[in-house]
Amino acid sequence: MRKISKALFPVGGIGKRFLPASKATPEEMLPVVDKPLIQFAVEEAIAAGISEMIFVTGRHTRAIEDHFDQALELEAELVAGEQEVLLQAIRGIKPDHVQCIYVRQPQALGVGHAVLCAERLLHNEAFAVILADDLLDAEVPVIQQMVRLHAHYGSSILGVEAIPLEKSSAYSIVEGRPVADRLLKLDGIIEKPMPRNAPSNIGVVGRYILTPSIFRYLRSLPPNVNGEVALSDAIAQMIQCEAVLSYQFIGKRFDCGTKLGYLRASVEFALKHPEVAKEFRYFLQRLMLEEDALNDLATPQIALLP
Repeated sequence: MRKISKALFPVGGIGKRFLPASKATPEEMLPVVDKPLIQFAVEEAIAAGISEMIFVTGRHTRAIEDHFDQALELEAELVAGEQEVLLQAIRGIKPDHVQCIYVRQPQALGVGHAVLCAERLLHNEAFAVILADDLLDAEVPVIQQMVRLHAHYGSSILGVEAIPLEKSSAYSIVEGRPVADRLLKLDGIIEKPMPRNAPSNIGVVGRYILTPSIFRYLRSLPPNVNGEVALSDAIAQMIQCEAVLSYQFIGKRFDCGTKLGYLRASVEFALKHPEVAKEFRYFLQRLMLEEDALNDLATPQIALLP
């Protein structure tokens, strides 16, 4: 079986959830401490042995191309200032063996449409799809976990996690039968069902390994009620014709497509960052003490009768 060498990053969507911050800057460039979300995603792919990064971009995503391009003037300034640590950080954004390829999505018509836009670049081979707003923290990077499974099973694999059932309308929900630890062979997938209609509490997150047959199903799909080509609809058709697995990954997910998820990721990654962790932990501890003191002052004091 051919090794997976390509990862696709749909980054052409219109980032409405972080306006006004995302008016001129793509959501994928929002930093968690000092590293943008898209760089976390690319580093995850590199750790899995993937060397070709395909970005499906939109009108407002030039910053992503600039981020992975050389910045010779900046490097020269860092060299002159003998700032070696920063210099290596900049040069390490894109290792020499990694190739970045950009294809334009003319309209933001969903993840399925973004995948279709890159079809000619994938050369009839299995590939990864990574959504950068799902930041996954794992000892073994999640795409690496999934690449290993694909090497064994050869089928498409969806990254999933158990979710609170009341949040099912924010996810694609799968149903299936266990075939191994953390693995289901899927019988179906439903896009954003209401809790009463959800077949399980297993929701799809932004990690996929897809075989090239996915394009056959994507090309045959009409737009959904939102005018988009939904990847989950194509996967639902694929499940009827071939084996598709879901994998409950080992790791922790931060939904950085929401403000609360992004803030949680920022705090937890700051607490692990070698430059700021100690002082930031101290700051949080003081903040909690101050909050407790304010709560005590706000609590009515009842005088004891003699």
